[in-house]
Amino acid sequence: MPRPAKTEERPTPPPPRRRRKHWTKRGNPVSGLGSVIWLAIVIVPIYAMLSASLTSQDKALTGNPLNPPTSPTLDNYNTVLNSGFGHLLSNTAIVAVAVVAIVLGLSVPIAYVAVRTRNRWSGLAFRLFLLGVAIPAQAVVVPLYLLIAKLNLYDSLLAVILPTAAFAMPVSVLVLVGTLRDVSEELYEAMALDGASPQRMLFQLAVPLAKGGISTVVIFAALQAWNGFLFPLIFTQSDGPRVLTLGLFNYVSQFGVNIPALLASVVLSGIPIFAVYLVARRALIGGLMGVGGK
Repeated sequence: MPRPAKTEERPTPPPPRRRRKHWTKRGNPVSGLGSVIWLAIVIVPIYAMLSASLTSQDKALTGNPLNPPTSPTLDNYNTVLNSGFGHLLSNTAIVAVAVVAIVLGLSVPIAYVAVRTRNRWSGLAFRLFLLGVAIPAQAVVVPLYLLIAKLNLYDSLLAVILPTAAFAMPVSVLVLVGTLRDVSEELYEAMALDGASPQRMLFQLAVPLAKGGISTVVIFAALQAWNGFLFPLIFTQSDGPRVLTLGLFNYVSQFGVNIPALLASVVLSGIPIFAVYLVARRALIGGLMGVGGK
């Protein structure tokens, strides 16, 4: 019998390429206009403050604050630096560092217990603790004054540090709870199988994975301490424990206000905390995004 002829196998053609659709992103003019307006709201006061701090007193009172200084001078900054600014800066730094240390030392374990303890009482305690967010400092300033006077802490830096740390705690715990809830449960179970204690899981697992939330708490507590005005005003009296916010009164008298020196003091006092924000701004945004997570 004759053998059937071999049929040549034709290679299968490749599938037709799909044309990529080039999507054009349309701009949003409303959001762009809003961004420009918001940028102007932020930039214009800063520009006016810097411009006025480089002018003399007579020109600051008569000239247009939006005009650039015709003859800029650094005499206002020299006046601020030679009038005890270093003492005010050191006191403010001590208050800020102490407040951050107290807030971190207490809020991290509290947030860890609130996340890891699964019972009704821990949830109730966490909700009661967060009631501090709704209590303004002005509402309790008189009881705080009496308490500080009874403890013989009046007119000291501790009288400023302790209330500031107490009022920064609720928001700090809220941020850390939202961050620690994102830590996988399997990681805790793996460390528990290895015989790790709760303290070891806190410092070797929870804290390293919560760096974003911890950075947020550090910046938030430092800002509360650096910009605090009510507690230093009520709980201090002499020049020894005076901080930067109270030091601005040095340029206010019954006959007038030294506006250029006052604004120069504001510029110098804002540089350190602004530098801290620039260094840790990414961690701050990441930590705030974790609030109210799972």
